[in-house]
Amino acid sequence: MAYTPYRRGPSRNLGASPGFSEIRNFFNFRSIRLGSWVKDSERQIAAGNFFIALLDLQEILGVPTEVISLRGQLSLHYGAGGRPGVSAHYQPSARVLALAKNAGAGSLAHEWFHAFDHYVAQHLFAANVGERFATTAWLADFPVKSHPLCTALTALYKGVFLDETNQKASSLVERSVRADRKNGQLYWSRPEEIGARAFESFIEDATLRNSFLASGTLPENDSLGVYPNRLEREAISPLFERYFRLLGQYVATNPQNS
Repeated sequence: MAYTPYRRGPSRNLGASPGFSEIRNFFNFRSIRLGSWVKDSERQIAAGNFFIALLDLQEILGVPTEVISLRGQLSLHYGAGGRPGVSAHYQPSARVLALAKNAGAGSLAHEWFHAFDHYVAQHLFAANVGERFATTAWLADFPVKSHPLCTALTALYKGVFLDETNQKASSLVERSVRADRKNGQLYWSRPEEIGARAFESFIEDATLRNSFLASGTLPENDSLGVYPNRLEREAISPLFERYFRLLGQYVATNPQNS
């Protein structure tokens, strides 16, 4: 049975049932790959879910279409190139965002932020950070460029990773570390994962709601405490909104420089 996401938002007139080719052309993704076991009858429904979700993400962030595809550097895989036991993932070496056919819904915002986090590192820092995510490089004290966008992104990182004194780890970070210790792993406390969970929480809290983008981040569903709580969401969400609005304005007025 095809997945039907919960959605609360304006209607989207996609015209004559666009497919994945239209998604690629509209957002200028580098490529889109579908798994061979995605049936023809499922492709149209999946394409509609993706197209509407990406349009919703664009509207929530207030950015031009080229931001969604990271200036044509990002590829999408659906039902292809998955990992055992993983419903969705971002592959930095290939700049690929992949969702599993039957379990990837609700993970799109999380994985998109991984892709963005990886992409923006080349613009945020004054030094070469290699293949690091921007969240990781920032916590490693790589020097940040002097630019209003960099200042806004730094303020966002402080809101996510630091307490009100900007001297200690935030409660969100501390809870994520405890969750990893409890489970004997290193996952929840990785900077890129904390950043992505904060972002998808911001997306799920938006007035425009689409469960294909984000789902399951609410505190009542968070037994580990690894998502922002209510007070943290109230503090962090305006920082996400401010940064992406500034980014949208900058890209719209400087199309060749971002």
